[in-house]
Amino acid sequence: MIERPIIALDFDSKAEITTFLNQFPSEESLFVKVGMEIFYQEGPAIVDWLKKAGHNIFLDLKLHDIPNTVERSMTGLAKMGVAITTVQAAGGLEMMQQAKEGLKKGTAVGESVPQVIAVTQLTSTSQEQMQKEQLIQATLEESVLHYAKIAQEADLDGVVCAAWEASKIHETTTQDFMCLTPGIRPQGSAVDDQKRVVTPNKARALGSSAIVVGRPITLASDPYKAYQEIKTDWKEANK
Repeated sequence: MIERPIIALDFDSKAEITTFLNQFPSEESLFVKVGMEIFYQEGPAIVDWLKKAGHNIFLDLKLHDIPNTVERSMTGLAKMGVAITTVQAAGGLEMMQQAKEGLKKGTAVGESVPQVIAVTQLTSTSQEQMQKEQLIQATLEESVLHYAKIAQEADLDGVVCAAWEASKIHETTTQDFMCLTPGIRPQGSAVDDQKRVVTPNKARALGSSAIVVGRPITLASDPYKAYQEIKTDWKEANK
């Protein structure tokens, strides 16, 4: 269980991230998500900079390619010292297995191997979209559970999923199989482009192991206050 909300740093530049982080106490150690938006602008240097500032990194690049390419890429990512990274479950069993092997190869002796989790179905995807555009005729839930089983078979640490799916994923896999949940919105917050959203408190109650929060924090008039409120809502659900 990750007790801090993971903040999605979905910005266009290091300068924007600096402005955002300056609104937090300098001693506050955060768990932050570095996704494609900022990684493709700033490169690996952004990860190194955030780590030196004392933050934990969820590097969300959603690798999806042939197994050998993913393995070699993960070997490089492991050397950055990130805590968590991702692959697309649709890449298949062998690709996910090779992703794990690549992380092991790239991790220095004595260091912790980064966790790798699989993206099942994006929280912006509806069942109608999945069936029409991906030609998957199963239900959305069936697709997610199927991907979760394959990810566990590949020895991955968990999946990215909607909070509504977490409980059944734990039943299908194990209780310690990570269910990392995006699409988190505090009560009364705008849904934006997400379709399957819940509050932090509800996510915890449904079985989420970790939550990722972006715009409700990054676009808040007082980001630190918004972060603390979401953190409290997330943690108190377990009391």
